[in-house]
Amino acid sequence: MRLILAIVSVLALTVAFIPLLRRAAPALGLVDLPDERKQHAAPTPLVGGLAIFAGLGLTAIWLLVVGWLPVTGAVLSLLVGGSLMVVVGGIDDARDLSPGVRFAAQAAAALLMIYGGGVVLTDLGGMTPSGETLPLGWLAAPFTVFATIGIINALNMCDGLDGLSGSLSLVSLAGLLVAALAWGTPLTILPVAMLAAAVIGFLAFNLRVPGRSRAVVFLGDAGSMFLGFALTWFTVSMSQGADRAFPPAAALWFLMIPIFDAVAMMLRRILRGRSPFAPDREHLHHVFLLAGFSVNQTVGIMAGLNALGVLVGLAAVYGQWPDLLVAGLFLAAGLGYFWMIMRAWRVMRFLHLSICRRRVHKDRRRCANPVYAGPERRSGCDRRLRAIEGRLVSTSDAAKDFNAEVVSGR
Repeated sequence: MRLILAIVSVLALTVAFIPLLRRAAPALGLVDLPDERKQHAAPTPLVGGLAIFAGLGLTAIWLLVVGWLPVTGAVLSLLVGGSLMVVVGGIDDARDLSPGVRFAAQAAAALLMIYGGGVVLTDLGGMTPSGETLPLGWLAAPFTVFATIGIINALNMCDGLDGLSGSLSLVSLAGLLVAALAWGTPLTILPVAMLAAAVIGFLAFNLRVPGRSRAVVFLGDAGSMFLGFALTWFTVSMSQGADRAFPPAAALWFLMIPIFDAVAMMLRRILRGRSPFAPDREHLHHVFLLAGFSVNQTVGIMAGLNALGVLVGLAAVYGQWPDLLVAGLFLAAGLGYFWMIMRAWRVMRFLHLSICRRRVHKDRRRCANPVYAGPERRSGCDRRLRAIEGRLVSTSDAAKDFNAEVVSGR
């Protein structure tokens, strides 16, 4: 009964906060304005993450007051660390913070998770040939910080289409919830279910549905950073200790697509002599869009691939596969993903779809201004790149139109 009430509360509050925050978005500077680099035609509020955290936070406070949620260091650290991610991400959405500031905030949240909540990667599971546990020792804290920053930014990089980051997060949370119900960690069931409910409430305004051709709100860096932090918290906490629900090797599969996409993109940029953090249009969802898939088709395919990874992780736990085998399969799948990304043009031709839709060009790799089937990435990286290149457009008319729209209640 408590679980149902908590889920209903989070869902209702998230849905209620989105229209309220949408109206306040122009005054807060949390509006993503269209320009020549994007295809969304109207200014869109970056308040999805704020609504998710508001719904979760208020419900958590209520549960703490009535005694349904224990007042522990872990719970308080999760709320404080999440607050830090939302605040820093919100400022980044409004003002574009430097990478150093964002990484410092993410590291601080990770340290709070480690020393305040006791959530730390103390071992890598049975990663030795004999199957014995491989402890991290003094590397536990640095490795946890590195993993936390990596997952936060991996999910941020996936925030490129209506419904994509939310759908990927929801699939991962569903897998974690199944694992918690099947193999212990009962204390994790409530917060994971609450976060999943908040994401569902957000997706009701972010997915493209019949009668609505674009998202009402975007997740923003506040949302992607918070979701990345929360997913890291849950996967680490559930993969450590004597009562772990799954080993660390299986945990990788629950976050398969965000990890693969981030690592593949960074490696590709490095091989091309570019900064690994430079934004581009070569993520997997961009490839699908260029190949002619619609936004909803792309989101569905990538969510399905992530669900496949979750199923492999669950199967590995259920079948008690050796950790070294599980990690090896993940590495092999990652190499296959990287091979596909590096040869995306050939893969798309194999699917009999045009990449650039400009058949007159003999070299399709040189096509300029490819036609995208949906909006591009809307969070911090793209806006920073636009500012550097001097491609910001006049925003006065767009802002006025948006103000008129929210005032009228549309």
